[in-house]
Amino acid sequence: MVPPLALDIDGTLTTPTGRIDPRAFELLPAWDAPIVFATGKAFPYPVALAHFLGREETVIAENGGVAYVNGETTVVGDPDAARAVVEAFRERGGEIGWGDGDTVNRWRETEVALSTDADEALLREVAAAVDDVEVVDTGYAYHVKSTGVSKGRALRVVADALGLDPAAFVAVGDSENDVSTFGVAGESYAVANADAAAREAADEVAGKGFMDGTAAVLASLRERAR
Repeated sequence: MVPPLALDIDGTLTTPTGRIDPRAFELLPAWDAPIVFATGKAFPYPVALAHFLGREETVIAENGGVAYVNGETTVVGDPDAARAVVEAFRERGGEIGWGDGDTVNRWRETEVALSTDADEALLREVAAAVDDVEVVDTGYAYHVKSTGVSKGRALRVVADALGLDPAAFVAVGDSENDVSTFGVAGESYAVANADAAAREAADEVAGKGFMDGTAAVLASLRERAR
């Protein structure tokens, strides 16, 4: 039997230009084990992906701030603290950087995400003055969130709800927000485009990047299960 999966989305199921790789729609619908989509994006994004793949909507969003499994939602973290940090950042001249509308944060429940064009040094300086708040750089955004929130912690919640040992999961990801997932899953892979933190934490680094690397991992797991 193939193992259950914990899959990051951006940089892992995407092309280098940020689009969902069409191979996700070939390889994932028929995967004969649970799949958890674990992302830094807001809650609606992984739910929509699971829906269009025909998978159960089993997701971790906002770097672990929101977990959804078996129709139940778990929300952790202190969004007020994150929003206070961003407001102080703005008062000191910082800009979130998404422009008008800001759909990146519109549905976000537990954290605030800023563009990588934002003043990182100022943001980290402001966040350092607030207890239990941290800034995580996923390569796609700076996420201001509670320190107790992580994808790994959320994976434990999801695995328990599914009646599975977290160590049964194989995790694939590409950035520092996947490090906690790698620490909880029994087996972990960083795709070749992963940042240094993810590469160091993973059991193995795939020979290729983005969906090329993920597809190779899935093929290997399927072959091993035969």
